[in-house]
Formats: sequence, C-alpha cells, structure tokens
Amino acid sequence: MKRRTSVIAIDGPAASGKSSTAQMVADKLGFLHVDSGSLYRAATAAILRCGDDPSRWTEEAVLEAARPVELRAARTSFYPVLDGRSIEEEIRGPDVTRYVSRIAQMPRVREWVNEKVRETANSRNVVVDGRDMGTVVFPNAELKIFLVADSRERALRRLRQRGTPTSERLLNDETMRIKERDALDAKQTIAARDAVTIDTTALTQDEQVAQIVALSKERAQ
Repeated sequence: MKRRTSVIAIDGPAASGKSSTAQMVADKLGFLHVDSGSLYRAATAAILRCGDDPSRWTEEAVLEAARPVELRAARTSFYPVLDGRSIEEEIRGPDVTRYVSRIAQMPRVREWVNEKVRETANSRNVVVDGRDMGTVVFPNAELKIFLVADSRERALRRLRQRGTPTSERLLNDETMRIKERDALDAKQTIAARDAVTIDTTALTQDEQVAQIVALSKERAQ
C-alpha cells in the first residue's frame, strides 16, 4: 500500500518570496523543498549553452537542450543538475533571469517541468513552489498558499537579496521590472480557488512562515 504523503503548494508573483519561504516551511515541518522555478531556469541555462539566437528558440530545441537536466535530493531540498553537475550558481545569473519568462510561457516546457515536480513528490512530504502548483500539478494538495506583496516592496526585497545598495532610482527601476514580469506571468500566476492568500507586504519572513506552518498543522489534525 502506497504511503500517504503531504503536499504544500506555494504560488505567487515574481519576487514574492516563494522559494525562500517554502524552504523555511519545509525545514520547520521536516519536509523536502521543491523549487519548480529552478527547472525553468535550468532549461534556460541549457538552451543558452547551445549559443543559438534566442529569437529562434523553439519548444523542441529547449526540450532537447534540457534533456540532461535532473532534480536531485539533498538533505532538505532538491537541486537541479545538468550533465551530472549542480548549476545553482549558473541559473541565478543575469542571462538566465532575462530569458526565463520566455521559456516558462512554452506549454510543452511547462508540462515537462510539472511532470518532473510530480515525480519528486512520490512517497515524500514536500513543499513545492512556483507556477501551476496548486492549480495544475497538485490540485489535491493538502494546503495551497498564494503569496502576494506590493510591487515596490518586492522590488526592495530583491535589491536587498542581491546586496545592491538601494537608491530611489534603483528602486523605481526594479519596481518597473517587477511590474513588467507580472504582466508577462499573468496567465501562469493564478491562485487556486481553495488557496489561502497571504499578503506579506507588512510581514517579516518569519511571520509568514509561522502562518503557513500553523495552517499546515491545522490541516493535518
């Protein structure tokens, strides 16, 4: 008999803190964290390595380039590897960040990502974050969370995360980029009907993590 497993799905717009919050929730609950966005980034890194003109990228080319990509389990999370090597640093680079939204809009690439994420939840308790998690990949997830925050606050968090000195000009520029990313991702970033929406604009990360952990424990009872 297959062991019953628990899935917590966390979604929300870019820079809403999904991955870092999901990792902390997983740590608190003793689950494994799955960052679906790392797979989109890994696919982007793979096609960038091919050196082709991005304007000529096709779904077939991206999927072929991403064929060697895998998710490997570590102590508390999964991480992407390409050709057997970790690419964590590479997938956070500016070129990948520039093109990942384009890759994420490709339907067959999304199917590929979703299937790999489903595989990781086989016989494991997981906290997953990213596109489609509560609506398509895990519609029966035990708990679905949708994180939101003011675009300016998300821009400020991103600058702090990068260690970038903050000025009004830089903050305005990053806020504009966040809004542009929101527009690109609008069709993919949708809250499930039964998701719990948490506005984190005025919350610390510890506070939002505590809310999600408490909700998970309530659902488990």
